[in-house]
Amino acid sequence: MANNNPVPQGSFCHRTRREFLWDAGGKFTGLALTAMMAQDGFMASQAVAADGVSEFKNPLAEKKPHFQPKAKNVIFLFMYGGPSHMDTFDYKPELYKLDGQTIQVKTKGRGGEKTQGRVVGPKWNFKQYGESGQWVSDLFPHLSTCVDDIAFLKSMTADSPIHGSAMLMMNSGRILSGSPSLGSWLNYGLGSVNENLPGYVVMPDPTGGPISGAKNWSAGFMPATYQGTMFRGEGAPIIDLSLPPGMTREMQRDLLDSLKDGNNRHLASHQGNSDLTSRIASYELAYRMQQHAPEAVDTSDETEETKALYGIDGSQTDEFGKRCLLARRLVERGVRFVQLYSGGNHNDNNWDAHGDLEKNHNYHAGRTDKPITGLIKDLKRRGMLDDTLIVWGGEFGRQPTAEYAKGTGRDHNSYGFTMWMAGGGIKGGQSVGTTDELGAAAVEKPMHVRQLHATILHQMGMDPNALSYFYGGLDHKLVGVEHVEPIKEII
Repeated sequence: MANNNPVPQGSFCHRTRREFLWDAGGKFTGLALTAMMAQDGFMASQAVAADGVSEFKNPLAEKKPHFQPKAKNVIFLFMYGGPSHMDTFDYKPELYKLDGQTIQVKTKGRGGEKTQGRVVGPKWNFKQYGESGQWVSDLFPHLSTCVDDIAFLKSMTADSPIHGSAMLMMNSGRILSGSPSLGSWLNYGLGSVNENLPGYVVMPDPTGGPISGAKNWSAGFMPATYQGTMFRGEGAPIIDLSLPPGMTREMQRDLLDSLKDGNNRHLASHQGNSDLTSRIASYELAYRMQQHAPEAVDTSDETEETKALYGIDGSQTDEFGKRCLLARRLVERGVRFVQLYSGGNHNDNNWDAHGDLEKNHNYHAGRTDKPITGLIKDLKRRGMLDDTLIVWGGEFGRQPTAEYAKGTGRDHNSYGFTMWMAGGGIKGGQSVGTTDELGAAAVEKPMHVRQLHATILHQMGMDPNALSYFYGGLDHKLVGVEHVEPIKEII
């Protein structure tokens, strides 16, 4: 039946589009204002948690560690694709002699399980460096000058030789998706010391994200508050940080202030709604990032000497150098966990050298060697290396034998590979664990990915066996259900 009642003048339907946008926008920004005023104590006596009784607390508020930490921040340099350990830091002189010979060796990778293969001798020479005499190949001439600050873990093991599941394990401790990543656990356990920037930042390679994508920095079954915030590798690191044309920071602040008086009734109507308060905390962070993130990512105030230290000079090191410098600026401003990816997309766009090993590793090591060295030296001279933990490695290593009948490519190897750590209370100038004479598998002190995670948590002041999150009727832990010890030799 038709409705013949005329619509009253001045009703919502007769408003102009401009009036509609102003009305909707003004009320929506009031949500963010709710969180801002709650932080200032306006609703301190009213805001309660979801149980309706407990006092609501900001999920990202700084929390006390379990014990005195050695590190305050973590920078994880993720070499996506799997660098070859016997061509970088795990010196295997026998492999040079066996180059081209077919031998009996158990391998398991993308090509399946095999019991023999053609040996690919290392393609670079090794030398000993530093007072500690650590072995480093010619792939890393710059990093070789820092070995006395580095602890090499040469017997790492993982559960999967396949990229997707191995990536998830290195990032979340499990080969299946749906679990919180390492950075999320730290955000959850320790909170954030900076209200103006994310506590967890991820910078993928400009060629594209790694396999499994955002699952690698997901908060899993935790609230999305704890997930990683992605910064772009090229252009502006964060989209939409710039203000609209003609608006200044002062005008933006004045606009928010002008809303305060007119929104008190609106705010009061939401008292006790902790879900709303928690949800709009992200809007508040977005506003604060608009204020403060542009300064954090603006490297124009860095000296030319500092930029040169990172290899920011227009050469092949320029892009990764910029991200390493940005990582230093972020941890300098209290960002808890920063992860940089070297390599993205597929095939030779990352360290996954199935075909031409020399071409692949020369390219990726050439892009990263100087920037990583610059990061270590810059942190050290600023007195920041003592409490900044640097982690380097991929999701697994590579096999000593060729994958194909011809060529120098190596298949994946999760039986034994090398990672390293520096700073943050780590005792450098040493190597822990060994692989066999071929580099095929860990034989002395095998170390699982869970032990790497336990060491990181320990250095950040967290007991890896006590840090848990209740979900689905279980107390979940990053390191799993069994007791896991940190790698004590390097602490």
